[in-house]
Order: sequence, then C-alpha cells, then structure tokens
Amino acid sequence: MWWKALSVVLLVYTILAGLLVPLKSGIERVNPSFAETGDTVSFQFHGYNTFFAKPADKPVRVWLYYDKQYALAANSHRAVSDTILEAVFVMPKNLPESKQRIALNALVDHPLAGASLLPAAVSLGQKADSSASAAPLAAVWTTNPVENVHVQTGFSFPYQNVIYESIRNTYFHVPMWFVLLFLFTASVVYSIRYLRNPVPENDRRAMAYAEAGLLFGALGLFTGMVWANYTWGKPWSNDIKQLMTAVALLIYLAYFILRRSFDEYEKGARLAAVYNIFAFASLVPLLYIVPRMFASLHPGATGNPAFGSQDLDNTMRMVFYPAILGWTLLGFWIADLRIRYQRIHDRAVGLED
Repeated sequence: MWWKALSVVLLVYTILAGLLVPLKSGIERVNPSFAETGDTVSFQFHGYNTFFAKPADKPVRVWLYYDKQYALAANSHRAVSDTILEAVFVMPKNLPESKQRIALNALVDHPLAGASLLPAAVSLGQKADSSASAAPLAAVWTTNPVENVHVQTGFSFPYQNVIYESIRNTYFHVPMWFVLLFLFTASVVYSIRYLRNPVPENDRRAMAYAEAGLLFGALGLFTGMVWANYTWGKPWSNDIKQLMTAVALLIYLAYFILRRSFDEYEKGARLAAVYNIFAFASLVPLLYIVPRMFASLHPGATGNPAFGSQDLDNTMRMVFYPAILGWTLLGFWIADLRIRYQRIHDRAVGLED
C-alpha cells in the first residue's frame, strides 16, 4: 500500500512543480535581425521573464558576439520596459573572418535576471567595400569580450526558444514512454511464465500489464501531438517517431484482438503469449532504434542523445525523475486494479487457477 501513497505524493509534486516553477530569463528575438558593417544600428532586445527596467547594483551589459574571441559590446543601451531593451551598436567596417555574412549571438547580462542568450540573433553582412574588408581587423572585436556573466540563481527551468512554457510537458509526455516500456516488460515476463506454467493468473497479469501499457502509450502519443501542435505547427507531421509509435501501438492492439479471436480460453491465451513476445521484440527497435536512423524533429534523433545539458538541467532532473517514478507507480496501480477485476470476473465464470 505504501507505494500507492508514494505515487500520489510524487504525482502531486510533479504537477505542482511542473506547472508552477518559473522559467529562467531569455531573449525571444532581436529587431532588426540584419545589419551591415560600418552601420550604426539601434536594436531592440525582446526578453522573456527578464527585469531590464529593474534597478541593479551593477550595470547591465549587452553584446552581439561571434565566438569567445570576437564580440561587440553595445555603445549605449536603455530599458524600455522589463522585457524590452534598446541597445545601440556601431558596427566595425570588417568582419572577423573572410566571409560575406556571419551570425552574431545576442547576450544581455543583468545582475538580477542573469545572462539571457539568443543564438544567431543578428546576421551581419560585409558591405561591398574592398578596402574595408582588406583592412586589419578592427580592435573593437576583441576589446570587450564576453566574460564574468551572471548566473540566475533559484529554482527555475531553462528557457529554450520555440518551446517556451511547453517545456513543462517534459514531465507529462516523456515519462509515458518509460511507463510503457516498464509495463510491456512486465507483460512479456508473465507471458513467458504462462508458456512455462499455463495458469490463468500469469495470463491475466500479462494482459493487464499490456492494457495499462497501451493506455500510457496512447497518453504519450496524445501529449506528444499537443506538444507538436504548439512547437511544430500541427499535431501530426509524419515525424519518424510519431510513425513508429503508431506502428508499435497498433502491434500491441492486435494482441488484444488475437486473444479474443478464439472461443477456447487456453488456446487464445497461449497464442497471445507467443504474440506478446513478438510484439515486445519489435517495441525497442520501433521506438528507440529506427527513429535514430532518420532525421527527426525530436531530440535524440540521428544518433544524438536526448536530455543533454541543453535539454535537461539539474533543476529539471529534480522534477523529471520523480515524475517517471510517480507515473510508473500509477501505471502498475492501474494494472493491479485491472488484475483484481479480472480475477473476480474469472472466478464468476468458473475459471479457477
């Protein structure tokens, strides 16, 4: 009984922390996003959860930087509001590399809000002036390097462009696949046990765990479609992971169709157990191997591991791992209720262990 209470506590913690913990400061966009060498340009930095207008004991610093070596500091800046900062840059007459155009990252360092970054925020082009491009590199590129930036403290989730607040879905969408894998693993274990010892209890447990796993798979697919609609523009984009997930769930759906296709209980249960082994053997390739072989909008595609330092920081892990455990315990709780119901039903129809 203790693990059921633990699941409730973990899920309440997951829901409250997942929905209420604020995001770190970030930069949504910079206007204008194009400039040319030699120009004096006034940029507007549009922040998210920022405090540009809030007084601080140290000055706010603003950069447009190419890399650790080459950076341009703002000549002047002023806060229009907490989320809008205007900064004036005098662009040098040449680029740090022999290119026609480079991408500059935007960085605002606020003592209270910390450092807010937007990669490739401004495209800086070289004017068609051969004398300027051939001249020695302007010293302004290396005079004010990006250094000693502030780090926002406190319990907060990372800010990431495109997904914004939907990053909270990490605690509801991703754990569904862990629960699915755990439940389907339990299901195939009891299917193997049934083949070795064909008692109804092993079969009903295999069926109950498969049902609960299919439920959480459907929830994972649904929460993923909601997330995709927000970040990709539509709920279904034929992404390889979406397609493989649908195939895997259909394979498991056929498991229930198969076991109900026979009037003789033992025959249906035995064939379903054999099919369950096949279904589980196809699960891992479909969900975790094949998607890595193709381009995908999901993190972790084409061999890159998901949940890296840019996807899951220490603060998120403090919610993410309890979420996995909480949802997993809930999944086994649901399966346990299904097993108890099926046990009562089987006894009512005269099917004894």
